[in-house]
Amino acid sequence: MKKKILLFCLYILWGCCVQAQAPKYWIFLKDKITENYDYRQHLSEQTIQNRLTFNLPLVQFTDIPLNQEYIQTIQQIGARTVCQSKWLNAVSAYLTAEQLKEIQKLPFVEKIQLISQPIQSLANKSMTEKLDFKENYDDFKKEYGTALEQMEAATFASENLNGNGVVIGVIDAGYYGAKSNKHLAHLFAENRILGLKDMLDPKATDQYTNQRTSSDDHGTTVLQMITGYTEKGKQYGFATKAKFYLARTDHGDREFRAEEDYWVISMEWMDSLGVRLINTSLGYSNGFDNPEDNYKPSQMDGKTSVVSRAVQIASEEKGLLIIVSAGNEGSGSWEIVSAPADAKGALSVGAVERNGLKSYYSSIGPEHLSYTKPNVACLVQISAGTSFSAPVITGFAACLMQKNPKMNNKEIFSVVEQSSSLYPYANNYIGYGVPKASLALKIMNGDTKAAMKDKKEIRVKGTEYSIKKIREKEKIIVFHKKNESIVIDQDYINAKKDRYRIIKKKNAKRTTIIYDEKVIEIIWE
Repeated sequence: MKKKILLFCLYILWGCCVQAQAPKYWIFLKDKITENYDYRQHLSEQTIQNRLTFNLPLVQFTDIPLNQEYIQTIQQIGARTVCQSKWLNAVSAYLTAEQLKEIQKLPFVEKIQLISQPIQSLANKSMTEKLDFKENYDDFKKEYGTALEQMEAATFASENLNGNGVVIGVIDAGYYGAKSNKHLAHLFAENRILGLKDMLDPKATDQYTNQRTSSDDHGTTVLQMITGYTEKGKQYGFATKAKFYLARTDHGDREFRAEEDYWVISMEWMDSLGVRLINTSLGYSNGFDNPEDNYKPSQMDGKTSVVSRAVQIASEEKGLLIIVSAGNEGSGSWEIVSAPADAKGALSVGAVERNGLKSYYSSIGPEHLSYTKPNVACLVQISAGTSFSAPVITGFAACLMQKNPKMNNKEIFSVVEQSSSLYPYANNYIGYGVPKASLALKIMNGDTKAAMKDKKEIRVKGTEYSIKKIREKEKIIVFHKKNESIVIDQDYINAKKDRYRIIKKKNAKRTTIIYDEKVIEIIWE
C-alpha cells in the first residue's frame, strides 16, 4: 500500500496510518436489491450475446450490484472500503478491531472473512525471488519455440488458427515495456489492446513506460508467450491474432494476500465486457511477507480461498475458461498447487522438461482433492516457472475457440485435456500431459476415438514388466502411482540390452508408461 504525505492535516494523516496498519477483510452481505434490475445496464452487448449463444441466464444474482445503502452504512462506521464484488456479494475493507465488532452486529452482514494482516516489514521481495528463479531470456525464447513445436503449432497454422476473433483477458503484475517490445508491436499497431485497468492504482495513466516495481514486466512476458512473434515470423505464442483486455492486480515487490480482491474484480470486469478466456499467472499459497497471511495446504481445496470460489462462479455461471499457472512450489515444503489453481473449474497448467518428466519446481496436485490437478502441462525453460506455461495453453485454447466459436468453456476445457499425451490416465504431476493440436482438431471434428488411440490398460501379476526396444537411444517415461492419479515417483528409463524393464515400486498400484508415443497403464496385481 502506497504511503501518502498529507501535510495539510495531521488528523487525516493519522487516520490513513491507522487504516494502513489495519487488517483487510471481506464483508459478505446477505442480500441485494433485485427489483428493477436491468441486465442491459450492466453487461456489454458482447456478454449478452455470449450468454445467448451458450444458453446462460441473462439475469443472474451474481451480476446485480451491491446494495449501496449497506456500503454507506459500513463507511459511516469508519471502514475504508476498497473493492466491491458483485459475484461474491461482498466488499473488501480495512477495519480496526472496533470497526470489526461494530460491523459484525449489522443485520445485513452475513459474515466477515480476513483477507490479510497488516504488513509489518516493508522489505522488498520481488516476484522472481518468490519463484526462486532468474530468467535467461535467450534460452527462454529458444525453449518456447520448442514448446510450440512439441504441441504442433504447424498444424494450427495450416488451418490458419491463430486466435483471430478471440478476446483474451490477462490478469498479472504489470505490463511495463509492452509498448516498446518488438515482439508485441502488432498488438499496438492494430489496436488489439482493447483496455487496461490498474486495480492497484486506478489513477495511473502510464502502464507501459513507468516501472514501479521490479516485476512490472511480468505480464508483458506472459502476453508475449500468448501472442508474440519475431519479425521473421517465429512464434512465441499460439494466439498471434487475438485481442486483449489487461488488468494489473499484483504489487510485485511485496507478497501479501491483500491483493486477492483486485484479482476477483478484474475477472468481473472482463466478464462484463464479453471476455470468454482469461489467463492468470498469479497464485496464492504461502511465502507472504506476513506469515499470518499464509494458507495451509489443506485449504487448497477449491473452496476456501475467495479467488478459487470466484473461478468456480466464472466457470459455472459465466461460461469463462480460466487458465491458471499451477505454481512453482514443487521442490519446496509447500509442494502442491496454489489458489486458484486448486479450483475444479480452473484449467491448471504445470511444466515439463524436455524429457517429458515434471519439472522439479512445478507444483503437484494435493491428495485430498477428488479431482486431478494440474490438468495439463507443457514445456518450459527451467528458469521460467509455470507463470509461462499457462500462457502457452491459453494461446492453444484461443485457437480452439477460433476453430469453433460455439463450443462452450467446458467443451474447450475437455478438448484440451483429451488431446493431451496421457489421456485418460491423468496424474497429479503433469495432469493429462502435453496437448497436441492435431489430436485436438480430430476431437473437435467428431472423432470420438482419437483420444484413445495408442492407449491401453493391462494387468500384470508380479513386480516386473518389460517392453522390447524399438529404436536406439530411446528412453521411456514412467510414472509410478499409489492409486489412479497420485504419483509416488517418476523416472526416465534406458533399455538394458534390447528391453526396458519396469520394476514395480513399493506401494505402487499403477504405473503409467509413455513409450514410442504410446501410453500403457499397468495395473499391478
